[in-house]
Formats: sequence, structure tokens, C-alpha cells
Amino acid sequence: MGVYSFDGDDLKLMFRGAVDLLEQSKGGIDALNVFPVPDGDTGTNMYHTLASAVKEAVATNSNHIGLVAEAAARGGLIGARGNSGVILSQVLQGFARSLRVKERATAVDIIEAFEDGAGMAYQAVLSPVEGTILTVVRKTAEEAAAQRSNNLLRMMVAVLKKAFTALKETPNQLPALKEAGVVDAGGKGFVVILEGCLSALKSASPAAKAILQPVAGREAETGVKLGNTRAVETIGFCYCTEFLLTGNGLPLEKIKQELSTYGDSLMVVGSGDLTKIHIHSNHPGLVIEYCLKYGALNDLKITNMREQNKAMRSKGAQTDPDNIFSIISVGFGMGIIEIMKNLGADMVIAGGQTLNPSAGEILRAIEEMKAEQVVILPNNKNVVMTAELAGSLSLKDTIVVPTKSIPQGLSALLTLNPGDDIAVATQKMNLSLSSVRTGEITRAVRDTNYAGMEITKDSIIGLADGDLKTSGKDLSVVMEDLLAAMLHDEGRLVTLYFGEGVSSEQAERLADQMMQKFSGHEFEVQNGGQPVYDFIISVE
Repeated sequence: MGVYSFDGDDLKLMFRGAVDLLEQSKGGIDALNVFPVPDGDTGTNMYHTLASAVKEAVATNSNHIGLVAEAAARGGLIGARGNSGVILSQVLQGFARSLRVKERATAVDIIEAFEDGAGMAYQAVLSPVEGTILTVVRKTAEEAAAQRSNNLLRMMVAVLKKAFTALKETPNQLPALKEAGVVDAGGKGFVVILEGCLSALKSASPAAKAILQPVAGREAETGVKLGNTRAVETIGFCYCTEFLLTGNGLPLEKIKQELSTYGDSLMVVGSGDLTKIHIHSNHPGLVIEYCLKYGALNDLKITNMREQNKAMRSKGAQTDPDNIFSIISVGFGMGIIEIMKNLGADMVIAGGQTLNPSAGEILRAIEEMKAEQVVILPNNKNVVMTAELAGSLSLKDTIVVPTKSIPQGLSALLTLNPGDDIAVATQKMNLSLSSVRTGEITRAVRDTNYAGMEITKDSIIGLADGDLKTSGKDLSVVMEDLLAAMLHDEGRLVTLYFGEGVSSEQAERLADQMMQKFSGHEFEVQNGGQPVYDFIISVE
């Protein structure tokens, strides 16, 4: 029997099948890491992202597929974790954009949704790399478009086969995957999602739909105000004007074209129903009057930037920087969190290698800050995109400094000067990133070969700036080899942050040994208290 259209209840059922299978499979996906380090969390991140999406979708009291898809996209946006979760959330955004006006979706509609989802996924990544989840999503969309049958069940079978084939090809596109003997983890997660959707679709029945229950897990926030992350800009016009515009079929390009004549720093971002407007203008009344022709205004804010700057200058040295901008940092380990706070972080979100914070968690932290300008230090390469997404969901001015490690985050905090405004402070932070190198010592989670090294499970491994450099059974030997790969010039400051599994006596003893081996450098020891990593090493 063929299936020729989906409604919202069908989509809910498929989502539930996908999240259930992803929950079962996330551990295996986490293990698909190029390096055998215990921080693989792609499967976990994708599961939490999809669970948040499904919770919103199932809670929708409608079988209108467009409304269900939009609810899922909203939940995925808030629940997005890690790079893979952000990319998945954008796929959901593409689906929602294509299906938003549909009560039921045919094969033609689903093809368009796959294509739109793939397009938005690629747009989310600054420099797309083939051999990743992006390739699998794109190949899936291409296969859907190539189908001649209107039978959606047959289409889903075909796209799953194509996705699996694309996944198997990822090691041939990325040499690092081939050397590690794994396929791309994000791509695998997407294949599992498709497999779960198909399985649920095959077993669909009126009884199955009737017993559909909301997905358990973290609550996804709703009703979040949409905004845009932006850098602090030079004042060209007096009034910073921003608001949300709601309406039906808002002509975004027309609005953008008209408002471009009213000032500078213009942003018109959103959808035909909800759009964020931001502009610097000398005539905010004209901006408001024009936009009122198309819909209603919410969260209107007009700031006289000249008066604001005059007030800031008049405070001079008495200005409290906490009232100008706030700093949110991401970190793990009681010692590291305490150090970050002592260096000036207003809030530290617990998270990092094994549990990336969601966009919703970062967004809540932004909204809790009293300042209207917020700096975010992700301190992990897998949190940068999530932080940027969270910033785009807030109406506050949010700048993400792309710190990709704990040492980079701490180095950025060390540049803080009480007299600096946010532009100067973030410029210094960005400049500091190139002056610090990051070393990590942990344990291998599986047997593997990499760069000519035979690595066995539970052996000690050392990474320099994310690249696996050494392995062995003796901690002091691995540390020495790692530092030899990182220290090329004289006069460096080496800070050893020891983890929760290392005693202070052991850390001091190792530091003394390293000082003897590398006598031209200065060594410090700090209690990081971090899990997973025996040592995080900063070289400045």
C-alpha cells in the first residue's frame, strides 16, 4: 500500500521514531571520533537537539504538518548542542520553511523540504567540508529530487539507502576518517534519524498515532525572541532602533530595500511572520511608521547613542565595566571555573568536552546578564556555533570570541582592562588567541592507528592544539614528548592544569621533572579539577 501524503501526526510519529532510535544509537555515534579521546559527543548532541525538537512538535495540538514542522524547528533551535546539533537544527529550519503553509505534504513538498534543509545546513557553516554530515544531507536531498514515484514510503527507502551510501563514502573524502577507520559521526547520526523515521512510518497505524506521548528529557523553551548577533559598530547615525515586526507574508526584501535609505547598520532577519529589524537612523519615527504598514511592533527599543556615549565618557575612570558589558564563559572543573570567575567572567556555564551546553542554556545565561552587551567565550571548538546561535536568538548585543580551548579562554580573560569598552576588549581578546597553545593529556578509548602510532585502549595520549602527537604508558614520558612538540622558543610560560584524577603532589612532581627537561621555560601548576583530561596545558 502506498503513502502519498503526510500530515502533522505522521510527522510527529516519524520524529518520535527518529529520537527513540537516536537515543539507542548515540553511544556508538559518540565513539566515531577521529582521535580515540573520550570527548566524542556527536550522537549525544544530536539526540538532545532532536529531543528538544520532538518535544515541541508533539506538544502541538494540531495535525497541520506546517505547524508541527515549525514547532520542531523552534525546539531544535533552542535545544541545539554542538556543531552537529546546530547543523541538524538548520535542516529542521529548512523543512519548516518549505512546509509552513502546508496542511499535508506530498512527495513534491518533501523533496523541496529536503533541498531547503540541505541548503540551510550548508549556510550554517562558514567553510563547508565534504565528507561530513553536510555531504550526507545533500546527497539525501539529491536522491529525493531524483525520485519519479509519488509514493513517499518508496522515497524514504530510497533516500535512506542513498544516505547510507554517502556515509560509507565519507572516509574517502576525509583522509583523517580513513586513517582512523571510522565514518563521519554527524553523517551517521543523520542516517539513524532517517532510519528511525522510516521505521516509524512503516509501523504507522491509527492506534500508534493515538498513543503518541510527548518525548521525555530536557524541557525546550518556547516563545524566545529572535534577534541577531552583531559586532559593535561605529556610530554613523544617532538612534539605534530595533524591534520585532509580526505580520502575514512580510516582504523582507522590500522592507530591507526601503529602510536602507533611512540609515546604516541595517538588519532585517527572520521569516514572513516574525522579523527582527535593527537600524541606526536619525529618524526612528519614519522607520516605525513605514514598518507599521506591514504588521505590529513588539519589543521596541530606541537608544540615543550620542547621549549614551557622552554618559559613558562622563563617568570616566569611575565607570564600572560590569555595567557596560558582561562576560559568559564555558568551562568544566571546579578549579577552572573558579579561575575564570576570578579573571572577570560574570557567569561560567558548566560544559565542555563531554557535555556541550545547548543554545537554550547559553541564551538563558545571556538574558540573566544585567548588561545589554554580552561577550561569550565558548572555550571549545564544538561550542562556538552553538554560542553564535544563542546570540542570534537574543535581542542583546552579543559578541562571540571564538575561543576553542580552555587556555584560549583564560588568555582572553587575562586581557581585560577596567577602562576598555566592549569593542576594545573583544579586539584584545581576539588578538590573544594566537599567542597561546593548548595541550591535553587523556586516555584512549579504543585501539587505533594514527600518524604511524599504534594506540591501544586506555593508553595515555597527548594532543597539541587538537592534533594527536604522542601516546604511551608513562604519564611523564607522554608529557615530555608533548611539550617537546609544543615548545620551540625560549621563555615560554607553561601552566599545567591538573584534573580530578591527579593529586597536587603528583602534579608538582611532574612539573619539577618538566622544568629540568625544559629549563628555558617557566612552569606553573593549577588545580583545574576537570574530568576526562589528566592535564590541560597552556603554553604562552
